Amino acid sequence: MPPHLLAKAAASISDEAFERVHEQLLHAYFAESRDVSDPATLRAIWETAGLDPAEFERANDPALLRQVAEEHRAAIEAGVTGVPAVQLEGQDVVITGAHPRELYQRWARRALEGATHAERS
Repeated sequence: MPPHLLAKAAASISDEAFERVHEQLLHAYFAESRDVSDPATLRAIWETAGLDPAEFERANDPALLRQVAEEHRAAIEAGVTGVPAVQLEGQDVVITGAHPRELYQRWARRALEGATHAERS
């Protein structure tokens, strides 16, 4: 959960801060095989994203921790086993892991086609 806390802390600053931290987290994990649960790695990611080092403590906010813990619990109940994970609203299927964009596009297209078909029936 530490990377999720970091991302939520960045989001509490701005959407742009979240995007920068999110990109750095993905790069650190997938491209560099870094331990994104390590506090020193998280601090480095925060600073590499250009965020104020003094704001890093946002990730230790108890309310934020409760929010992330609840979202984590809900994700596990939905069948999420890793990140990234995507679930279309109103569907119980979850796609977990990094996949080509085409897979997500095909999935969304089929869901939209199914919704259109259901409206016609």
